[in-house]
Amino acid sequence: MREVPFEAIHIDEMPEPKYQKKPDDTDWRPIRIHFGISSFGANGFTAQKGQTVVGEHRETDTRHEELYFVAKGNANFTLEGEEIAAPAGTFVYVPDPDAMRSAVAIEDDTTILCFGGTPGEAFGVSEWERKYDPAES
Repeated sequence: MREVPFEAIHIDEMPEPKYQKKPDDTDWRPIRIHFGISSFGANGFTAQKGQTVVGEHRETDTRHEELYFVAKGNANFTLEGEEIAAPAGTFVYVPDPDAMRSAVAIEDDTTILCFGGTPGEAFGVSEWERKYDPAES
């Protein structure tokens, strides 16, 4: 049997990792882990209206720049205190790892994809993601 050099999967079919999910947690789609990507970080998050879809954080520890893409729904990003409306189809680029960022879903089933990495460096898996990645165990 020949190995296929690609894989396609709908984000809703991607399994969530096994973790202690709280009732108000977003649905996490570990894109990087699923495909075994080793050159950049990639995750998807889905939340309901009013729910935090991207938790407030900085990337100070990883030095990652991040690119977010609102694939479905509508979100309000807050970047360093400034609010940005982000309906489906919107990219939000955060080059400064020290910038505080977060996003809240404005519609049900809002899905945001996040891609990140440190400029000029080989990719390294972040500590919070490492505990869910079987390849890192």
